[in-house]
Amino acid sequence: MYDVTHLRTLREFAVRGTLQATADALGYTSSAVSQHLSALTREAGTALTRRVGRRLVLTSAGAALARSAEDVLGALERARAGVAATLASPHGTVRLAIFQSAALALVPRTLTLLSRNAPEVRVEITQAEPAQALEDTWARQYDLVVAEEYPHHSAPHHSELVRETLVRDEIALASALANPVREIGAAAAMPWVMEPLGAASRHFAEQACRVAGFEPDVRFETADLQAHLALIAAGHAVALMPGLMVASAPVGVALTSLAEPARRTVFAAFRGSSRTDPAVSAVREALRRGAQDLRAGT
Repeated sequence: MYDVTHLRTLREFAVRGTLQATADALGYTSSAVSQHLSALTREAGTALTRRVGRRLVLTSAGAALARSAEDVLGALERARAGVAATLASPHGTVRLAIFQSAALALVPRTLTLLSRNAPEVRVEITQAEPAQALEDTWARQYDLVVAEEYPHHSAPHHSELVRETLVRDEIALASALANPVREIGAAAAMPWVMEPLGAASRHFAEQACRVAGFEPDVRFETADLQAHLALIAAGHAVALMPGLMVASAPVGVALTSLAEPARRTVFAAFRGSSRTDPAVSAVREALRRGAQDLRAGT
């Protein structure tokens, strides 16, 4: 009989690739991870890992058992959800990962709705970049993630993750109200603020500038979109901003629609095995209703 905790450790090791990364994800020490893998090897009766240089890698038997571990963990999640569905009201803890602009716009609404409709559901919220949060949700570090996709830039897809679109917000050119910029081309000689390299928003903004015929002068680089807005309001930069940030934009920011309208898709993703979990479903419903409020302008 395989120990479920040991199977989860093996599956996490298959995802993370190193003992330390596995330990960090599970909240264990590297020594504990190694002990779990050794115990599982004894349970399996065959080698699950081997050394390649200084690295520990899975054997073919280890890889096969890691794939089966995913099925076992999914079955256990569905079993827990089935029991929870028999109770009078949703309760339990839901771990939610969400990126900044969605957190600012959606989290207050979501928590207010939950306090009314599912007061026994506890939500633990972590601000995280979408690509990593999607992987971590697939790896079971989170139960639910709110992520984003920019035009012509798909977010990573992971097996077993189900997506639900929450809102498609318009991307606008943001500049100082005292000196508004009405088209991207007019900002060719101006300083820009963008998210760090690798972010979907950065790729979209750079491509929009290049299509307009110039390379943007990126003077400021930060993932904090509120810092973007502060720099813009003070007249120090321009940027392309998603619509969810409009509500928190300072008075000194002018927003101009792009000549070719573009929209960002904000979506929720969760494991298919948690689809019927009442607590996860309650948070998903609150997110959907909060997004509907945004679309209605309330």
